[in-house]
Amino acid sequence: QCPWGAPNTTSISCSLADVMSEQLAKELQLEEENAAFPEVVAVAEGPFITGENIDTSSDLMLAQMLQMEFDREYDAQLRREEKKINGDSKVSISFENYRKVHPYDSDSSEDEVDWQDTRHDPYRADKPTTTPRKGFIGKGKDITTKHDEVVCGRKNTARMENFAPEFQVGDGIGMDLKLSNQVFNALKQHAYSEERRSARLHEKKEHSTAEKAVDPKTRLLLYKMVNAGMLETITGCISTGKESVVFHAYGGKSATEDKVIPPECAIKVFKTTLNEFKNRDKYIKDDYRFKDRFSKLNPRKIIRMWAEKEMHNLTRMQNAGIPCPQVVILKKHVLVMSFIGQDQVPAPKLKDVTLSSEDMKKAYYQILNMMQQLYNECNLVHADLSEYNMLWHDGKVWLIDVSQSVEPTHPHGLEFLFRDCRNVSQFFQKGGVAEALNERELFNAVSGLNITADNEVDFQAEIEALEKMNEDHVQNHGKKLSMFSSDGDPPIYDE
Repeated sequence: QCPWGAPNTTSISCSLADVMSEQLAKELQLEEENAAFPEVVAVAEGPFITGENIDTSSDLMLAQMLQMEFDREYDAQLRREEKKINGDSKVSISFENYRKVHPYDSDSSEDEVDWQDTRHDPYRADKPTTTPRKGFIGKGKDITTKHDEVVCGRKNTARMENFAPEFQVGDGIGMDLKLSNQVFNALKQHAYSEERRSARLHEKKEHSTAEKAVDPKTRLLLYKMVNAGMLETITGCISTGKESVVFHAYGGKSATEDKVIPPECAIKVFKTTLNEFKNRDKYIKDDYRFKDRFSKLNPRKIIRMWAEKEMHNLTRMQNAGIPCPQVVILKKHVLVMSFIGQDQVPAPKLKDVTLSSEDMKKAYYQILNMMQQLYNECNLVHADLSEYNMLWHDGKVWLIDVSQSVEPTHPHGLEFLFRDCRNVSQFFQKGGVAEALNERELFNAVSGLNITADNEVDFQAEIEALEKMNEDHVQNHGKKLSMFSSDGDPPIYDE
């Protein structure tokens, strides 16, 4: 009988009641199943092919048995490869998904269990055990509180995910790692410290000026000046100091007719960090012009006020006719002035130039006249006057760096004036100027106070007394003294 041949069908006559009978339908279905699969159960339960108890006359049955034998051999080969690859390693691999043996015919050992099918994976992080509101779980000896070492350790390991992304925590989160509170707190503190340090470095890089360099915001201001045509080109750095960096530039076209831009300009960029001159806030915090706007909490705004102060002081000096740089424009902490020099060569400082005796004497009287003009007409004290802040150009002395200049009514204005007089007197006395006055005589000649004292200690004591008198008057009446007098009540003027 060929399974692919046409079946011999015989028509059986039956009544309608027999056709509708459920029992007859079940019997017919069972006969069909037995005819289609007569020996499947016997093959599964008994031995494979022996030639004695198996009917191999059906080609379909032979094909099924050969396929099953091939699947068994393939699965046996997979198990041998697994054993060869895994060996004695704690981490094993499995080819379970590639096996072809049928579940009812699997002859694998019952104790051979794939590690992927186990409920507990030693290399998979356990979820932190949550404790109820009462703070403990279990009873008796099996009680576990929220302070349990294992529970806290797993919670600390899971909490490492909250650290900053740049803080590397390794593979601890992916393993059943238990961190003690001491170790976790140390790691947490270190992570926060590294985050703050990284922020400080970024802030310093983005918002501070370096030696002979500027930050991106300052560079953008300079680009805008060049693009607007105010400056033709910026050639390079000509001077560096504690508080600023000075660049040379060629002037461009003026935006308005009343303001003429000089052919050569000096760009003074105030450094946006107070690291190098934090103690210089005394020059601005007690100045009544900027006292209400002074704040220690915003260094960048303090630097802008510092640049604004130099602009106002230079304007006063220029109106009085004192040789000084001419202010062109002020943009935040960038001050553009006229260049003292020629062809990109700045004028030398008074300490670097060698003058004849006649020129030295001429320079001394020029400085004496400028100090008197600065005090009486501009109502200013340079507060940092020395041979380092005076230039020699075109046969005369020019004053620069007046950002720290204060008014004589400043709480330390007279002390600053006396210090300036000492620097000027010592420089010109060493330079061979016989007519140079000493510091006390020069102080009286500039201020007109005519303080009489036999030694320097008493002289400074009287200066401090005058400053104290002026400060008390300001606190009591809200007014400042326009000048100091040695006898009688000094005149006052309203702010």
